[in-house]
Parts: sequence; structure tokens; C-alpha cells
Amino acid sequence: MTRIGAIFNPYTHSPDEFRDAVRAAESGGLPELWIWEDCFRQSAFATVGAALAWTEALRIGIGIAPMPLRNVAATAMEIATVERLFPGRLLPGVGHGVLDWMGQVGSRVASPLTLMREYVPALRGLLAGDQMSVDGRYVTLRDVRLDYPPVAPPLVYAAAEGPKTLRLSGEVGDGTVLDSGHTAGEYAIATAAIREARAASGRTGDHDVVAYVVTAFGAGAEARAIADVGDKPDPAERALWGDPADVAADAQRFFDAGVDDVVLLPSSRGDIAEFYRAAAEVSKLVGAHVA
Repeated sequence: MTRIGAIFNPYTHSPDEFRDAVRAAESGGLPELWIWEDCFRQSAFATVGAALAWTEALRIGIGIAPMPLRNVAATAMEIATVERLFPGRLLPGVGHGVLDWMGQVGSRVASPLTLMREYVPALRGLLAGDQMSVDGRYVTLRDVRLDYPPVAPPLVYAAAEGPKTLRLSGEVGDGTVLDSGHTAGEYAIATAAIREARAASGRTGDHDVVAYVVTAFGAGAEARAIADVGDKPDPAERALWGDPADVAADAQRFFDAGVDDVVLLPSSRGDIAEFYRAAAEVSKLVGAHVA
């Protein structure tokens, strides 16, 4: 089902601003707020735990937490605890992390693909309540089972960009998080690869694809959105701007490309509460169109 979310960007807003932003998102009617864990700005699980405690209905996505930073059992315990406390409101995602940053902290792996291939199925198994034994290159578990797994395991998202990682995310994840800065045509290629690999691996059911899209509302929106895309070709094809009705209409090209969740990334630092109110209006318009 097509849906709209928005992002709290740790590059443009500090943790000190997070509580007000979360409350603004909920009061404005935004259904989903996504965060990410970047070295060395903002932690993932402390952030989502606080956000869920401050709100009643808002879903919080992690897109993403770097796998190399945490043992998979620790990640499973974090997710399971949050899910037990706030059932059905967490959308957890993991990824390679920025390789240079992983190197800074001594956690860079030689084969990020191997890590994902071992880590994501182990994480999904632990969250399902299974007893897991893995003897991998990077993941080692011996008869590990969570005492308090989630009653209903959340979808586990894997971040992907390159062709091999896109296909792997389809094979091992429940969903995929795609970065911003791409055209609808590029997303269509990515979503096709993801779902083709999922089918080829014998997995059934839907695969949820989340895409971040640079977005601007208000005065000078077009210029701000295009500037934030950078020097990529056809920048106007890689962003959304205008009033909520414009953004809702233009987001359709990304849904048509196979994206399930278009998550609006603020183009620059500004009034985050106003951005979330506008994003919530986009969500309502998209939902009304789908209905």
C-alpha cells in the first residue's frame, strides 16, 4: 500500500531538537517518521525509544542502523524490547554503514555483502523467536534464543544501493530502504531487481520498498529542492516540491516505479514542524487517492 513518511535529518537538526520535532510530527498527523544513525551524530535505538514514548500513534522507522557496530544478538534484543513496549510502531532497518566511518571505529568488514547475508537472516530468525546457531564469517551464534521475542515480529529492512546489494536485500530482508537522489526510472530498475531476487530465492509475500526523496514546500521550493539534489543530471526528476497537492501528485511517479513508501527528506534546515504538517497533508492526499 502506498504511503508517505518524513525524515528527521541529523545533519540539519540536533538531538536537542528531536522531542519538539517528534511531537510536531504526531500533532500534525504524520503517520511515519524516519531517523538514521550516522557516526557520530545520533543513536538509533535511544532515539526511537524516546520518540515512541512521547507519542501514541506515530510509527518510527530506522533507516538505518549500521550492522558492523553491533552484534546481531544485541540488535535483536534492542528491537524486541522496543517492539514489546510499543507494539507495531517500529520499522527497523540495518545497513552496511559508511565504510570510512566503520573503519574509524575498527568495525569495517572486508565483505559487507557477506555480513548482510549472515546478519539479516539471523536477525529475522531471532525476532521470530527461533533458536539460532550460525557459524559464519562475521556472525556467530550458538543456540541463541530471545526470552522475550516480539509477539508479532516487525519487518526487517535492509539498506541497498548497488546492484548486488539491491538483489541481496530482496533475498534476505522483508523490505529495502533506498537512498535519496534517484529518478523514478532508477527506482524502477532497483525495485525490479529487488523483487526479482526475492522471487528467485523462493521467498513469497510482499517486499516493502522505502525511498527517501528530497522535498521542499513553500517559497522558493523548486530552487531549494534542486540545489539539495546536487550536480546529478536531471535534478528536477530527483526531487519533489510545491504545495502538498503538488507533492502528492508528483510522488505518484515514484509509486509507479514500485516504491511503497515515499519518505520526504527536508531539502534544507528550516521550520521542521511546518514541514511535517505539510508532509501529513501529502499523506492524507495520497491516502485519499488510493482509497
